[in-house]
Amino acid sequence: MSKRTKPKASDHKLLAFGIFLAKMMAHLPLPFLLFLGRIVGWISYYAAASRRKIIRRNIELCFPELDTKAQKKLIKKNFSAMGMAIFEVIIAWYMPQKQLEKHLVYEGLDNLKAFEESGHGALLLTLHMTPLELGGRAISFKTKVRGMYRPHENEYYEYVQYQGRYDQSGLEPITRDETRRMIKLLREGDLIWYAPDQNYGSTDHVFIPFFGIKALTITATSTLCRVGKAKALPYYVVRKKNRYHIIIEPMLEDFPTKDLEADTLRINNLFEKWILTAPEQYLWAHRRFKTRPEGEPDLYKNL
Repeated sequence: MSKRTKPKASDHKLLAFGIFLAKMMAHLPLPFLLFLGRIVGWISYYAAASRRKIIRRNIELCFPELDTKAQKKLIKKNFSAMGMAIFEVIIAWYMPQKQLEKHLVYEGLDNLKAFEESGHGALLLTLHMTPLELGGRAISFKTKVRGMYRPHENEYYEYVQYQGRYDQSGLEPITRDETRRMIKLLREGDLIWYAPDQNYGSTDHVFIPFFGIKALTITATSTLCRVGKAKALPYYVVRKKNRYHIIIEPMLEDFPTKDLEADTLRINNLFEKWILTAPEQYLWAHRRFKTRPEGEPDLYKNL
């Protein structure tokens, strides 16, 4: 499929102007953009009360060993990371490659090479760290990777995010609901970005511990790899000052198995390990534990 037809900017003047400004800003120095992001995060901490309550609750649940002062510090750092994430999307979509590459550090490129030589397709298995969009573009500098995304209701922004992912790799993006197409692409040898760490309310799920809390977790990673005859190539990205470390781990061995729950727990344990390297950079604003096993109370009640 070729690139989509661009909607008329005149029908979306404010959004189109915002995208124009974003493209201009992407040429500014990266440290300055991150500075702006930290300001946005600081303002959001005080302005977004409902979001702050969700983050606080998630951190209370996942880090009960932290005292109130330490939890508050982590919450503020998380808002700072989310503020920077706004500008990291701009950087990912519009910053010139030569300018961005100066801020990228790759670890485990030999694991990426091993995948390319395997002859298999693979899920590029990751999670929602705040610089995830930038991490996707960083991978596209080294190999062909197909982006996955959730379509947006606004037709102009839908076009923008679609093109942002299309332009990164030259491959048509795929939505998370296109299961048959995904299987076909995996069998053909594609590498598909895939982040199964959120509560999607899917019918193919189990309750698996996540930081010790039962969390509704999709089992599709194991199923897709089995049916798509594909591998799972784990990677994640973390920000360290003004550098982004893209960490590519070896393909999962003995995966998938016949035990969906064991496979899913293995992935959750992997995600926990990654999060602990930079807990302030995980997307704690998501209601990860909103669905509860029958009979268990709502963990976000009265927020």
